[in-house]
Amino acid sequence: MSSIKTVWEEITINRIDGKLLAQMMISGANNLYNKKHIVDELNVFPVPDGDTGTNMSMTVMAMTKSLQGIVTPSVTKVADTMSYATLRGARGNSGVILSQFFRGISKSLKGIAECDVKQFSNALLVGSQAAYNAVMKPTEGTILTVAREIAQRAVKISESDDDFKTVLAGAVKKGNKALAKTPEMLPALKKAGVVDAGGQGWIFFLDGVLEYLKTGAVVESIQTKNESKTERTAAQETIDSNNIKYKYCTEFIVEKNNPKADIQRFRSAIELKGDCMLVIDDDEIVKVHIHTNNPGYILERAVLLGDMINIKIDNMKHQHQSLISANQNDRKEEEQETFDEGEKKPFGFVSICVGDGIADIFKNLGIDRIIEGGQTMNPSTDDIVNAVKHVNADTIFVFPNNKNIIMAANQAKEISKKNIVVIPTKSIPQCISAMLAFSQSKDAKKNEDAMNKAIGSIKTGQVTYAVRDTKIDDLDIKEGDILGIEENSISVTGSDATEVLEQLIDKMVRDDDEFINIYYGEDISSEKAEELAGKLEEKYDDFDVSVKYGGQSLYYYILSVE
Repeated sequence: MSSIKTVWEEITINRIDGKLLAQMMISGANNLYNKKHIVDELNVFPVPDGDTGTNMSMTVMAMTKSLQGIVTPSVTKVADTMSYATLRGARGNSGVILSQFFRGISKSLKGIAECDVKQFSNALLVGSQAAYNAVMKPTEGTILTVAREIAQRAVKISESDDDFKTVLAGAVKKGNKALAKTPEMLPALKKAGVVDAGGQGWIFFLDGVLEYLKTGAVVESIQTKNESKTERTAAQETIDSNNIKYKYCTEFIVEKNNPKADIQRFRSAIELKGDCMLVIDDDEIVKVHIHTNNPGYILERAVLLGDMINIKIDNMKHQHQSLISANQNDRKEEEQETFDEGEKKPFGFVSICVGDGIADIFKNLGIDRIIEGGQTMNPSTDDIVNAVKHVNADTIFVFPNNKNIIMAANQAKEISKKNIVVIPTKSIPQCISAMLAFSQSKDAKKNEDAMNKAIGSIKTGQVTYAVRDTKIDDLDIKEGDILGIEENSISVTGSDATEVLEQLIDKMVRDDDEFINIYYGEDISSEKAEELAGKLEEKYDDFDVSVKYGGQSLYYYILSVE
């Protein structure tokens, strides 16, 4: 292996095709995935939902999943796949910014079969500009700064050097210098003693790209390594056909009705229905191979592209052919149950939350579709798009309930063909307040205005714990300390969650307030919650105090004062 790498290292790479670009991107994504926890730990706020690394890695891993089936030598087709996959798979603000970066790269490489290092460097610069444009108020000292510095340096070096290795190595070196300066640009980073998390994530991605260019070996994902070991062990220990996950080997050729048919859309539509997928766009025909449990679904999607020939469906578990029909009938029943949302109505609602108690509250308020997620697990753009598909309404209001999901919700609005209105809620109480402000008698615009006004008038707080030592303002925070967060600031620390909650409420209430609403998490017993309710009702006898089960993880209490 070492001799192979030595030979590769001596090669000057002046041009890349689609296959090479795909390997570069997969290597970068795997490297970021392997180091996502390092990036997560760089988040300034020492709370357990610091998930920049997780969001970035899940966004680019969605890209690798699509790139695994790519066999085209065309750079532009690979770049389009990168853009499409990250756009749909974007999670959190950092993921959305990344998706816009890849979108810019795709536009820059449009119509290019092979690209040289100047074209690639310019694509990085266009990607950086697209990422800046995606942020309403760009802040220096973030991933935007690091990505811009890298791109500008790559463009500069490429004017006198045509080797991908040296150009990218020089650009990454410049990026590391820019990353090291981020604490000087953002006081919050300097106080926490960390560099920007998003910028570090982008450096890790490019480190993986550079590793492939230098050695010819794709950085292996820890996830992939563990999964492959499990699969090999199962194959050695048993040959039981019941272990086959997808039963039907489905193959066919489509004679395209339209030479410009959107094959990537077809590929994305079927990829989650099986494995071992291969979709080859060969001018006038498309060759398809996939192992699936729903061959009927695959064929239904394919017939939209054109006439099918050479259809072949084999049952890999050697079951009777009637099982194919039974399986297809089951699928149709499931899809009917899923998509039959009744008659179309004027308004629909989609909300993100975690916690079975909060989910029940949302359902009682009239939320049609709930996406499980929020802290530590931001749903992707595609998750939101798919949820909206299941709501049969003229106007659909989407509540992100987390500042790190708002950009993904807005991106879903751009992608979806439905009329979506994003109410920029940053917390569960804001969503509840917005729903209470809704009126069936008002039109969509008046309801939007009323909801936005409602979320602006409510004060929210949270009680959680610190995941690391840090210093914020005048607070010396130690790992394990209980934190009371008022809006976006840590205002109380202590050792007992309920005591911190009480102190936080004292700081938040004003003479003109009337309501205190508390939602307790899965780690708080109902007995303790009842005791708390009695204590608060006695202390704040002029307030309407409500203590309800939320069931959320990580956050002991979520509260609102209004």
